[in-house]
Amino acid sequence: MVKTAVILAAGLGSRLKERTVDKPKGFVEIGGVPIVERSVRQLIESGVERIVIGTGYRHEAYDDLAKRYKELVCVLNDRYADSGSMETLYRLKHELKEDFLLLESDLLYDPACLGNLIADPRPDIILGSGKTDSGDEVYIESNNKGFVQNMSKKAQELHSLDAELVGICKISLDTYQMMCSLAEAEMKNTPKWDYEYAIVAAGKRKAIPVKKIERLAWCEIDTEEHLRRAEEHIYPRIEGKQITAKLSVERNILLNPGPATTTDSVKWAQVVPDICPRERSFGKLMEWISEQLTLFVAPKDRYETVLFGGSGTAAVESVITSVVGEGKLLIISNGAYGERMAEIANVYEVDHEVLTSPPISPLSIESIEDAIRSSKSKITHVAVVHNETTSGILNDIQAVAELCETYKVDLIVDAMSSYGAIPIDMQASGISYVIASSNKNLQGMAGIGFVIAEREKLLALQNHKPRSYYLDLYKQYEYLKRTHQLRFTPPVQTLYALEQAIIETQIEGIEQRYRRYSESWQTLIDGLKELNLECLVPLEYHSKIITAIKEPEHENYDFEEMHDFLYERGITIYPGKIGKTASFRIANIGAITKKDMERFLGIMKEYLDRL
Repeated sequence: MVKTAVILAAGLGSRLKERTVDKPKGFVEIGGVPIVERSVRQLIESGVERIVIGTGYRHEAYDDLAKRYKELVCVLNDRYADSGSMETLYRLKHELKEDFLLLESDLLYDPACLGNLIADPRPDIILGSGKTDSGDEVYIESNNKGFVQNMSKKAQELHSLDAELVGICKISLDTYQMMCSLAEAEMKNTPKWDYEYAIVAAGKRKAIPVKKIERLAWCEIDTEEHLRRAEEHIYPRIEGKQITAKLSVERNILLNPGPATTTDSVKWAQVVPDICPRERSFGKLMEWISEQLTLFVAPKDRYETVLFGGSGTAAVESVITSVVGEGKLLIISNGAYGERMAEIANVYEVDHEVLTSPPISPLSIESIEDAIRSSKSKITHVAVVHNETTSGILNDIQAVAELCETYKVDLIVDAMSSYGAIPIDMQASGISYVIASSNKNLQGMAGIGFVIAEREKLLALQNHKPRSYYLDLYKQYEYLKRTHQLRFTPPVQTLYALEQAIIETQIEGIEQRYRRYSESWQTLIDGLKELNLECLVPLEYHSKIITAIKEPEHENYDFEEMHDFLYERGITIYPGKIGKTASFRIANIGAITKKDMERFLGIMKEYLDRL
């Protein structure tokens, strides 16, 4: 985990005129707090333990700030007036011995993006955003794999405008040392060389990814116009004043495995003017949603997302009835949702076999291989549930994918309870189809199922005879691409909620979201031990998203009474679904934290003490 941050703060800030006559521009206040001090606080809250500030103009202000924050170290660039930002960064060489976050001093931003970068396992990341129209943009050009190619304020110098530079990066020590080595030669001829150019130069020697958060709330503050935009638009978005000014919505803690507890901003996103879903603007919304859903798990140049109005089961049914054709499907079932896929295949008379696996232990890859090899007819597709919602066991889809690659079999993954929390890389794993829905880990409203697939696989379906009219995967895909509409009336308001949920997922980041879920799960596991309650699945196989728990062995215990006791106190739980074992399930997904889990455990203790 990154524990160090660097703030570049040597600049003159001359475009802010009288505001920076007696102080650096990092000390311009918004909401009563200097922007650089706000950044310092946010970094510390994100777990950063050491912050190195490269100072220059009016450096005494930063020296004074360092007296109030023990985490701060200031290093002066005494040539700040005649050098660029890379000179300031270069002068920190003796202070930087590990990977770090790199920030500019004049930024106002949603602090969730810091945790996003910290949680991302990649050592180098350039944070980008969508179009801001700020008037002083630095554009990023990236290749089709998402790695930086160039950056410039002049759009005409780039082949494509793929993102805008936010001014926040994660830099590995190796990359920093490479940047310094490049700077030593470059700055002899170009003293005002900036750190962006050094990143681009390093990017020609190693792959440096660009992470784009499409609608991140952020701005830099270089001019009076920037400051006005920050105060009137960006700051209210970050502080949530536009939401809290409205009527509050009663908050329930849903510990059932979906739908999940949502944020107020997702709820309020549904309150929009009435619109016909055939309008062009709504088509653009669906096109954006489809693209962003794809980007969570796969590159958009090879993969597409197909939306359906319906639950996740509708999307599962669409795949099973559309893609198998004349082939044969092997369904790996270790829970109720594997069984559901088999029931769908039976109803539509899809040729299939079911490999049943114990619901509380890992899949046997050897058994799967034997089933593929011993089948009387050629297995063309394998279907598996990633996170079995019945038990919370996490199936090893990477191992299954490798097996499918060996036997040239298409892999179908029901990722209903994993998508949006547990990272999935369809291209690297060779997964043909991923199926999920708008609720659960995306933290949107229920009502939209979707299928993410290789474009070539979707196009090949046009020759398949459809088994379903409404759920025809190819026709839904073809119509969406051609018209930017769904064939049948979509849940309009739910799609607006999904748009907001996607934005919030991008800002938090999948890795950071999973970390938050995992913290709640650990709190749950620790609490269950204190309550003498036992999990059905061994802990090493848990997804850390859903937990199946054995019911208390007590003559006065009744699940419905326990459910009602919790429900009356704002908490919802679900019964279990594993064979004859009496159990209930707790999901730690949605807009909840470990504090909510602690509250649940406290109420559970109160209930159990009453028995």
